[in-house]
Amino acid sequence: MDYYLLHELLSPEQQLIRDSIRGFVKSEIIPVIDQYAQEHQEVPNLMKKLGALGALGPFIPEEYGGAGLDQISYGLIMQELEFGDSAIRSAASVQSSLVMFPIYTFGSEEQKRKYLPKLATGEWIGSFGLTEPNHGSDPAGMETRLTKDGDGYRLSGSKMWITNSPVCDLAVVWARNEEQKVRGVIVERGMEGFSTPETLHKWSLRASRTGELVFDQVFIPQENLLPEVSSMKGPLSCLNSARYGISWGAIGAAVDCYETALRYAKEREQFGKPIASFQLQQKKLAEMATEITKAQLLSWRLGQLKSENRATPAQISMAKRNNVHMALQVAREARQILGAMGIVGDFPIMRHMMNLESVITYEGTHDVHLLITGQDITGINAF
Repeated sequence: MDYYLLHELLSPEQQLIRDSIRGFVKSEIIPVIDQYAQEHQEVPNLMKKLGALGALGPFIPEEYGGAGLDQISYGLIMQELEFGDSAIRSAASVQSSLVMFPIYTFGSEEQKRKYLPKLATGEWIGSFGLTEPNHGSDPAGMETRLTKDGDGYRLSGSKMWITNSPVCDLAVVWARNEEQKVRGVIVERGMEGFSTPETLHKWSLRASRTGELVFDQVFIPQENLLPEVSSMKGPLSCLNSARYGISWGAIGAAVDCYETALRYAKEREQFGKPIASFQLQQKKLAEMATEITKAQLLSWRLGQLKSENRATPAQISMAKRNNVHMALQVAREARQILGAMGIVGDFPIMRHMMNLESVITYEGTHDVHLLITGQDITGINAF
């Protein structure tokens, strides 16, 4: 699905990266993803496979284990992974933007060299602790606390709706200290008082492990404190990186739904001819193609700005909001074209639709992103 020939705007390296990830998804993910989603299980050895592809922290410099790629390449990776499933893209997105990015941006040299190479290969799995039981859209109200204790700190509180929590080796966690400053710490599996109960019975992102991060007076050594940030700038900058990746990822889900619906409409006959010959079906398909193309152009331009360090949080919010909403609408229209076949696992549409119901809420809800844009264009805070 490239109606405006956007591939001509990509460098040969970017096209090679896209095609490499696409090949992996078609050979390793698509044949098995329905089974794992139905069984509420993650794809085995997924993180190591993604690490071998260079899909984890691809924008991290090579000296720390990353691939040193530009932001459009990162976006293309997210797009192709979500063509397979939102859970696959979520795993890579969390590892890259919410774990590796803050360690690289706000961590010490020792922290970068200790953690980033193993996260880049998928040997270690990371999670990101910001959302709390009482604080989702208002992260500044966080209740998790970090208090000084000798040559380290004590961490108490809990986080929830955490991707990879049950299987993580470490978590980048945000908490308020005694001066009410927001600080980031690296919590490692095995620290006394740290537990990660799993969230079960989900109808969405079923091929992804979700859970909580619970801290019962966990001792955090001084060397596990991220030294270069002490404000909400820390977690919000991570979210900007993740939201940017989501704007690309949602396109992948939409393209899979659109291409599935187009093939089906050409093959399915009713009243003696393919349903693709009927005006209503052509309307649906034409509108899908139009909205996907608009989203592709939006993310491509945003990628240019991000590579130049000129993308604003409000611009990122606009793209995340628009593209996820677009993908969800495409999934719903595609389901209509397939009729009853649209709900079965033989086709990807219902799985994408359920996943996108989570994606439209996480990393900032649909409504909150609207208000971020509203504040930016009016100068008035409506929160």
